[in-house]
Amino acid sequence: MRIGLLGAGRMAEALGTRFAETGHQIFVGARDGDKSSRFAQKIGESVAAGSLREAAEFGDILLLAVKRNAIADALRSSGADDGLLVGKVLIDCNNLGPDPEGTASIAEEISLLSKGARVVKAFNCCHFEVWKLSPPVFDGRPLSVPICGDDANAKAAVRELVASLGCRALDLGPLNKARHIEYLAAIVIGLLFSGFAPRTVFNLITETEF
Repeated sequence: MRIGLLGAGRMAEALGTRFAETGHQIFVGARDGDKSSRFAQKIGESVAAGSLREAAEFGDILLLAVKRNAIADALRSSGADDGLLVGKVLIDCNNLGPDPEGTASIAEEISLLSKGARVVKAFNCCHFEVWKLSPPVFDGRPLSVPICGDDANAKAAVRELVASLGCRALDLGPLNKARHIEYLAAIVIGLLFSGFAPRTVFNLITETEF
């Protein structure tokens, strides 16, 4: 898959490195060209780098991984207002923090700001250290990755991406379920803030195949 990373932080690095290791084509986009180049070199030899817009143009799947207060600006810089994101699979891995308020999810906000993009919530329930594991396995079980979105084909692409990391995607339904996933992440973040180890996760134990 062709994946554009919109952002050059620790989450983008952890997931981008794993994506590159599993054979996906990666393009790093950041505001600072020098930063994106240095970042790409850390991820892998064949990883390209440039602006946010170039990363958005490159990727069939885009991973938005920036600070929450930078989301709107990053989407504008990626071409959201120009229709560049129409039809793109846009993965939101961002979180509200340990004590979220209100009912609107970040994923739904992103969907409004990037009209035409096929937004899927995924990869947000773990600390970035978890995504450095190859593969993420706990008590002998692959990590379950909750996802949600309104486009079936976009979710199928994200399920394939999750599987390529050795994990199992757990489809929770439409994008309005993102608030539940973000609140689950808030519990994990609260535990981390209270001193739990970075590789603390919630994993699903079930006899049902999914």
